[in-house]
Amino acid sequence: MRTRMTEALTLPTDGTAGALAGRVWRPDVEGPSVVAVRADGLYDISRHAPTMRDLAERADAAAIVKSGAGERIGSLGEILANTPEVYRDEKKPWLLVPIDLQAVKAAGVTFPRSMLERVIEEQAKGAPEKAEAIRKQVQAQLGGDLRPLKPGSKEAMALEQTLIAAGAWSPYLEVGIGEDAEIFTKAQPMSAGGHGMTAGLHPKSTWNNPEPEVAMVVNSKGAIVGATLGNDVNLRDIEGRSALLLSKAKDNNASASVGPFVRFFDATFSLDTVRGLDVHLTVDGPEGFRLTGKSSMREIARDPADLVSQLIGKTHQYPDGAILYLGTMFAPSEDRGDPGMGFTHKVGDIVTIHADPLGALTNVMATSDQAPPWRFGVADLMRNLAKRNLI
Repeated sequence: MRTRMTEALTLPTDGTAGALAGRVWRPDVEGPSVVAVRADGLYDISRHAPTMRDLAERADAAAIVKSGAGERIGSLGEILANTPEVYRDEKKPWLLVPIDLQAVKAAGVTFPRSMLERVIEEQAKGAPEKAEAIRKQVQAQLGGDLRPLKPGSKEAMALEQTLIAAGAWSPYLEVGIGEDAEIFTKAQPMSAGGHGMTAGLHPKSTWNNPEPEVAMVVNSKGAIVGATLGNDVNLRDIEGRSALLLSKAKDNNASASVGPFVRFFDATFSLDTVRGLDVHLTVDGPEGFRLTGKSSMREIARDPADLVSQLIGKTHQYPDGAILYLGTMFAPSEDRGDPGMGFTHKVGDIVTIHADPLGALTNVMATSDQAPPWRFGVADLMRNLAKRNLI
């Protein structure tokens, strides 16, 4: 893990040209600070915005990140090197997840391939050895290339009726091609992990995978103000047993990862940039196994702006804003071990998610009961900010 925690491997390909913001734990103030990521180091800009939520609410967020006055707290390289729990000197600063009070939400089944895999999970009832036979059956039932199909369109509704008549309908097909997107709660505010930290798998799960995704940063008015990367860790066996187990499959200790930084929209980075992103995944296993994959945002079935409009509006408000994972087309089916068993994580897997304009998010996998417990919540944050006269 230590070799992944460098400036060169963490930053976007254009370095600090964009408006990059994050959060750092400062032992000297016993709490977190919002920081601007600049060429000569990390600057505490908490006097401008005591929380990332507050920064996202400001119309001049990108300008503050680029040039707002702040206290330099160290070089990015030094702070990255001190971030992994196993190497950490708790007397020195370390990187945190770059969000705080925002709701952590996720959109599911937004890519045709992920829709296919969710149907397979459902029919396999959590048994990976059944997946390949079911995959061939489902592909035959659906037929053709679903990528051009627009959810909610006349053509999508006609396919829905055909599948219902054939007895092949599924809740995953409903949200995959129907009018309404699947938007669910991935984690509680303040509970997500960041770059260089442990990511958690429920110890009961024996069939699971990473989900490399772009996450939109949305303010309380529903405006998309920036983006980051996320790993929506997925337990295929638990959700496959029943769609009603989604919360158990998705929201566990350390199971939401976000980072490394938020890149705010400015002249160098926009929503159109997000629409054209390629998201790359690498999994390096402790036994020498390596898995790679790519998810192209150009293949998403629902536009990011449409998904955000289904997240927040007149029927649902988020006074502290939200982040929204946009979903993934990546669902690995290659065998890692015994034939027909597909891919699943091992403890110690190092997962890296990378997109050129957003940098790299790296985590090491552990079971959720062995990952560091979540202890610093909203009440702790408010008390700390008040003590520092920031609120």
